[in-house]
Amino acid sequence: MSEQEPHAGGEQEQRPVGGVEGAAEQEVAQGEQTRERERELKAAEDGETAVRDALAAMSPDDRATGERIHAIVKETAPDLTPKTWYGMPAYANKDGKVVLFFRNAEKFKERYAMLGFNDTAKLDDGSMWPVAFALTKLTKADEARIAKLLKQAVS
Repeated sequence: MSEQEPHAGGEQEQRPVGGVEGAAEQEVAQGEQTRERERELKAAEDGETAVRDALAAMSPDDRATGERIHAIVKETAPDLTPKTWYGMPAYANKDGKVVLFFRNAEKFKERYAMLGFNDTAKLDDGSMWPVAFALTKLTKADEARIAKLLKQAVS
């Protein structure tokens, strides 16, 4: 189908409507969108690998805690992207900003690991609220609390 438009001098010019001209541009846009999705998937895969490598380098106790936190994040907030942040397992929002991180006890030779939330986490509660939690072990109750905090953080 074509559309006629007045041309200079009163002549009619034939132009395709949604035809060949638009198809080439649409193909380019679809190709860009596909490449963007591929880059996002690769970044997520690279982040997943980096987090798994960071966990593998930890002591057995810290690794077990970190792996459980990793699973909780994937179950509770699958839109967060795994990455490392200062060498620690972390999880970023769609803007690439870290929401949550796990610091193993050995990192700074502390007696406990730490689960921390950055300012991108929506945990506000009045004029003061906790953003970091010491972890010596992870109980079922702790896991439920982390999941609840995480849901609030990304809400």
